[in-house]
Amino acid sequence: MKNLVSRFVKDESGATAIEYGLIAAGIAVAIIGVVNGLGTKISSNFNTISSSLK
Repeated sequence: MKNLVSRFVKDESGATAIEYGLIAAGIAVAIIGVVNGLGTKISSNFNTISSSLK
């Protein structure tokens, strides 16, 4: 039983998966922020073009 517990404490394979998940979540947040910022700017550009064509 003691051997089983010591192997469980030393096992770091789950930690690696969690780290990759956190990295992927950080990248996703960055992408969402950039797309949101660009979307607002592009929308205002289209509105300006639309109003100048009228």
